Amino acid sequence: MSSFACLSVRRSRPLRRVAAIAVAAVAAGLATGCAPADSLDGGEARTPSGSSQGATTSSVRREPGLDVLLITIDTLRADALGVYGNARSATPLLDRLADGGVRFERARAHNVVTLPSHATILSGRLPHEHGIRDNSGFRFPEGQATLASILGQRGYRTGAFVSAFPLASRFGLDRGFDVYEDGFVDVGTRPALLEQERPGAETVALAARWLAEGERASAGAPSFAWVHLYEPHYPYEPPPPFDQSLAPDPYLGEVAAADAALEPLLGPILAAAEDCDALVVVTSDHGEALGEHGEATHGIFAYESTLRVPLILYQPRLLAPRVVDAPARLIDLLPTVLDLLGEPVPAAVASGLSGRSLAGLAAGMPPESPTTTYFEALSGQLNRGWAPLLGVVHEGWKAIRLPIPELYDLESDRGEERNLAATEPERLRELDSILDRVLETALVADPGVERVGEDEETRKRLESLGYLVADAEAKQSYTEEDDPKRLIGLDAELREITGLYAAGRLEAARSRSRDLVSRRPGMRVALMTLAQIEHDLGDLEAAIPAMRRAFELQPEDAGALASLLSYLTQAGRAREAVALSAAYAARERPDLDVLFMRSLALARSGSPGEAMATIERARRLEPGNPMVAVYEGTHLLMAGARREARAAFERALALDGGTVRALTALAVLDTEDGRIEEALAHWRRAVALDPREHAKLLAIAGRQWSAGRQQHARPLLELFAESAPREQFAAEIERVRALLAAGAPGRAPS
Repeated sequence: MSSFACLSVRRSRPLRRVAAIAVAAVAAGLATGCAPADSLDGGEARTPSGSSQGATTSSVRREPGLDVLLITIDTLRADALGVYGNARSATPLLDRLADGGVRFERARAHNVVTLPSHATILSGRLPHEHGIRDNSGFRFPEGQATLASILGQRGYRTGAFVSAFPLASRFGLDRGFDVYEDGFVDVGTRPALLEQERPGAETVALAARWLAEGERASAGAPSFAWVHLYEPHYPYEPPPPFDQSLAPDPYLGEVAAADAALEPLLGPILAAAEDCDALVVVTSDHGEALGEHGEATHGIFAYESTLRVPLILYQPRLLAPRVVDAPARLIDLLPTVLDLLGEPVPAAVASGLSGRSLAGLAAGMPPESPTTTYFEALSGQLNRGWAPLLGVVHEGWKAIRLPIPELYDLESDRGEERNLAATEPERLRELDSILDRVLETALVADPGVERVGEDEETRKRLESLGYLVADAEAKQSYTEEDDPKRLIGLDAELREITGLYAAGRLEAARSRSRDLVSRRPGMRVALMTLAQIEHDLGDLEAAIPAMRRAFELQPEDAGALASLLSYLTQAGRAREAVALSAAYAARERPDLDVLFMRSLALARSGSPGEAMATIERARRLEPGNPMVAVYEGTHLLMAGARREARAAFERALALDGGTVRALTALAVLDTEDGRIEEALAHWRRAVALDPREHAKLLAIAGRQWSAGRQQHARPLLELFAESAPREQFAAEIERVRALLAAGAPGRAPS
């Protein structure tokens, strides 16, 4: 039997197989079961600390020991689901779940990017209370309680299964989880704009396997599982058949794919209905603008398109089907779950919670007091130097604090098209005062809070997912010229530039980047984008000053420093790189990428012993990091120790089989040693994980061909021709095919 949902059993009753559940579970590769439900009398139950339901909670049903399934679907607008009124959507599972549960019509997030919003969901605290304000430069604070840590202390097994890098465990949200599955995160540095998310179906399969395996070892302990899907996030590339069935709207295609991916979990739950022991919560971290108000995706503004999210509670024994029109917030989820489980909120946690239980509203009771929803969007300030955006929604009115203030009557203007700030000054002052009171609890009064520097790998991964990461030049005050409404066109320009880069149109991307930097010389993200493009075009003399300026604007940014060290070393200025990195390397815990780049600079400047000592220091800091073995192998190759280098690359793969740099290094060694079958195996894995490795494959094959080793080069060239993406390598593919067809020795394409 499984310990979950109907993947679950009543722990006080013998197991009863349910045929429909078994059929759905077999399809998911699970053995499942449910037992009959006990009747509930709906009597009085103790309200946990932090609940605002008061004496009227007699109508709220609770059940201790329920399993909990939290599903967050990234970037999901509420109106992207059929049950929220979208006639074009194909979301049958979520629609059925909502029809059988409680659907909140006006649920809102508090921040419009992934990491801070999920931190709020798990902690029940506002962004300025838990301290995470953006996807980069922040870490979830040690010692902060989460739903996982609270339930873990109550005997729950806890597991998290995430699908995108912004939620990797390094950012701290693994707090309280027995298992935090982010194994798709390839620890090797990857080219910009090429990171891949994990398909939702794979994440769901991992969660289902954990639930099934855990039952055998847990003696019936309840489970809390958090499953995060990323499909609706940009770029919108829905898999078949959703790429065809919803072809005119790829965003809705990805939403449909997320719905289908949840079948192994939600199918058994829906089939079992009241016979299952699961409390299901489905929501999103934020929505998606889809071009509204000039914003392509999310992160800059906080209009309803990105602030309003779906929220569904499902547990038929406790909750009758209902639609709730009263406001709900993501900070309310932690106290709501504990309330429905009959679990008190720990006193140390309750004193700092701003949220309140939604159990009373879910039971059909009226709200006891008006609800205020605080929200923020700080990516524009933190990454671009624009004005910070803060605001509140209160009793149907929405105020946005910016140099050009905004005020909307959401009851009559759901599209937020009529700014009433000038005609309703008293209302604006009232909401402004409410916002000030909310911010009194801020960890840092200035919303431009300090960040930690991200390493190069982390920065590139976040950029590859569409998040432009860079610390902006600090400002003391902001004017109307800094209002994101005036600057949103620059965000569109940056996205167009990265689109050109991703499409391989580097010259066009460089021209646009140079123009943008000339107009906004203090915009670090534009400088770093330009530096990356100049580097990839081979113009190190142009890349170095752009990256140096970006580093000077934020000297704590380890990623910018690592890139600058790399550029300097490649340009033959290794001694300069060694000197520049000396002070940073002397820190107690320097960033590994800085140590790696410093080691290469040391080797190039004639200090191989000191270079290897730097790698050993990196190993002591992170002994399980496969990139340490990759750089060790690199230094051994530079010293001519090929056998020892091969062993180091193999150790890297033993630590993480998806380490692309190790795969490519072994592929090159195999090719040079004439071990073509082994080389092909390594090349296939490398180019499948990172298609840009085709460039290295072509270069190595070309050298073999030109050296007269056509028998070695031919299978490599055939692999290139059949697997290289045409949008990047069309001309090279045609030249390779012509060469292979001719069959005669000659100069290989490059």
